[in-house]
Amino acid sequence: MLEGASMWVWNFDKEVAGKAPPGFTFSRTGNGKLGRWVVQQENGAPSGAHVLAQLDSDDTDYRFPIAVANEPSLRNLRLSVRCRPVSGKVDQACGLVFRYRDENNYYVTRANALEDNVRLYYMASGKRYQIASWSGRVSSGTWHELRADANSDRFEVYWDGKKVIDASDKTFPDGGKIGLWTKADSVTYFDNLSAEAR
Repeated sequence: MLEGASMWVWNFDKEVAGKAPPGFTFSRTGNGKLGRWVVQQENGAPSGAHVLAQLDSDDTDYRFPIAVANEPSLRNLRLSVRCRPVSGKVDQACGLVFRYRDENNYYVTRANALEDNVRLYYMASGKRYQIASWSGRVSSGTWHELRADANSDRFEVYWDGKKVIDASDKTFPDGGKIGLWTKADSVTYFDNLSAEAR
């Protein structure tokens, strides 16, 4: 992890392949297996040769594996990641979690290559509620950029540099942790996770 005064970046290139990265806690919303998050060598990754991969393909539908950074805790932020949906018959999702309180309470924005959409949700007491949605191309097997900006109760979501969601919600007004998210049997690679206090 690279850390500045108000910016944190994880590119996983200095981490050991085949092991979970330090500085993260792993959890799951819903049912099924916890998930298997490991650093993996991947030639052509955006930052170098390593990515963080969620490799467990348990196809339980209401299953959301999460990798949460132990720090920082932020309220207003710019959060981004490069992600590559690799496989999945139920879902091929890559997501960003923010204002995370615990595995059952947080915001998440996610892109799904099987549905060709990007959505913003809040998860409250383990139940998922949709705030907004955008329909457009989400390619499997391709590196994309997903970004979320949070400012008080306003949220903007960007997909490959284009703003696709602009919405408001007051469910979680306080700061929280940030992290990565997948769904069901999604095998997804992540790189260049960054969080900036705003």
